[in-house]
Amino acid sequence: FREQPIFSTRAHVFQIDPNTKKNWVPTSKHAVTVSYFYDSTRNVYRIISLDGSKAIINSTITPNMTFTKTSQKFGQWADSRANTVYGLGFSSEHHLSKFAEKFQEFKDAARVAKEKSQENMELTSTPSQESAGGDMQSPLTPESINGTDDERVMAEVTQNSEPRAEPTQNALPFTHRYRFHSH
Repeated sequence: FREQPIFSTRAHVFQIDPNTKKNWVPTSKHAVTVSYFYDSTRNVYRIISLDGSKAIINSTITPNMTFTKTSQKFGQWADSRANTVYGLGFSSEHHLSKFAEKFQEFKDAARVAKEKSQENMELTSTPSQESAGGDMQSPLTPESINGTDDERVMAEVTQNSEPRAEPTQNALPFTHRYRFHSH
């Protein structure tokens, strides 16, 4: 893991028995380090615990996860991607509270990160972006870039000549291209 842990604690790690979904199966024989990591390349927060070289927890925190304190020293959260529930047994109530606090903090951060990335996606998916971007780098005329694409847009525009909301959207990249070249 290239990332540096942003918070570490020690706990006994358990996973729910996949068959009964009731019993806890210890995945560490003794208390191990459980750390929160921030993966800057993917912009995600993860909980990772290694027992030797084996990752016994590798859980990406998502905004809909919940960490539940089930006793004074035990807490759990469900990881739908890993299709399991992780349980942590702490040596003291204080350690459990601290872990729960961090879970909430990074869960909020994950939610913010997710909202940001959705905004970015909306910003980058404007219709004119692909055509203008492509044309700026190359002095080619729109016809020679990809005739098929333009023919398809033309066909859509001519087919749907009655004024509806959709065709105008489909025609957008087309008009942008030509406006761009007419200077």
